[in-house]
Amino acid sequence: MSPFKISLAAGTALLSLVGFAQAANAQAFYLQEQSARGAGRAFSGEAADTGSASIWWNPASIGGIDSGDATIGVSAILPSGEVADNGTLIVRPGGTPAPVGGNGVTRNPINNGVLPSGAIAVPLNDRIALGLSITSPFSFTTDYPADSWARYSADKTKLRTIDIQPSVGVAVTDWLRVGAGLNVEYTDASLSNALPNLAAALPDGSQQLKGDGWDFGWTAGVQLHASRFTLGLSYKSAIEHTLRGDLTVSGLLGPLATSNMALSGVQAKFYTPSQAIAGLRFGATDKLTLNAQVIRYGWDKFDAIRIGAPVNQAIPENYRTSWSYAGGLDYAVSPKVTLRAGVQRAITPTQDGERDARVPDSNRWNFGLGGSLNASKKLSFDLAANYVSFADATIDRVTAAYVGTAAQTPILTKGELRDAHAVVLSAGARLKF
Repeated sequence: MSPFKISLAAGTALLSLVGFAQAANAQAFYLQEQSARGAGRAFSGEAADTGSASIWWNPASIGGIDSGDATIGVSAILPSGEVADNGTLIVRPGGTPAPVGGNGVTRNPINNGVLPSGAIAVPLNDRIALGLSITSPFSFTTDYPADSWARYSADKTKLRTIDIQPSVGVAVTDWLRVGAGLNVEYTDASLSNALPNLAAALPDGSQQLKGDGWDFGWTAGVQLHASRFTLGLSYKSAIEHTLRGDLTVSGLLGPLATSNMALSGVQAKFYTPSQAIAGLRFGATDKLTLNAQVIRYGWDKFDAIRIGAPVNQAIPENYRTSWSYAGGLDYAVSPKVTLRAGVQRAITPTQDGERDARVPDSNRWNFGLGGSLNASKKLSFDLAANYVSFADATIDRVTAAYVGTAAQTPILTKGELRDAHAVVLSAGARLKF
């Protein structure tokens, strides 16, 4: 079997594996809904807040806590939008460019999802605490119709991650807290997409891949506390992921029939980004707290997907460093009720000319409203609602099937992400013990 044909099938499938979480409510394929409290203020100031609800952003948040602290939350992510064809062409060997065909508009290709999270922290003494958070920062499901114009790059995709972050926080002094955590991350994925046969009259072939893997990263942070403000600085490392899976290619006819295969142990390596986070909380009055947060995402590490034997190929991605900016407020209406609001601006790491139908990311605004009810001195409930508006963006990455062989079939992609938005509803509870 030609290594070029193996490279095509494995490369396309593994590229699909890591590419399409962002259109729900995140930057690229990172989901930030790890706290219902934070969602209400559009995730502004999380690195500077305290307690287990902020462990994911900054493990220093638990240093010096005076009692046990646990939080659980769940977010319902309800995306909507269209991925539309504006004239995509396919060039089969020996032929002229022709319309790719199929359904020209796919509505709501990203499935609704439910994202759970939880954390707990326990003090060892008046300065040191241990904590654990369990989150799912990269999780999504997409479902393009079999006759979609985007079928050669996206069909059905399912990605689930579980991030386990054991942490320690220390109050070094009354004003200085430090913390560190280990990120143990499990990834499980399955996907499929169509492959073109050489003649337009023939039905498409298909490929399916399932893969998983465990990988590791780290988080470290510091908080500076003064009478009216808290500054939080933290860093989450990039994680190099290694996924191993089984690849099946079927339905190829004629000269391509020799590329039908079943491979085991196919491996791909890629990075998810680092995050450098700065958060600030300022007590403007006894009731009003102002929040701000800036995050630098090291998406430039996601420069390629490197596929091991028997493929031995690197697929360029060319993501760029990107940023998000958020501001918000907490207002204590009474000792029992706190209201929140916030807005966040996030810049996409994808670039024009490099964006395909499986990664239709764009710049977005996130508007949040929320609140907390203190049911007792130990139990609080959080609710939040977010509306995320995505800018229209081109889908314009040129790809090719069977690269490097006589059967090379370019796909001249010309499409658009349009009218995209998401509603996110979050609920959570926090318990002191």
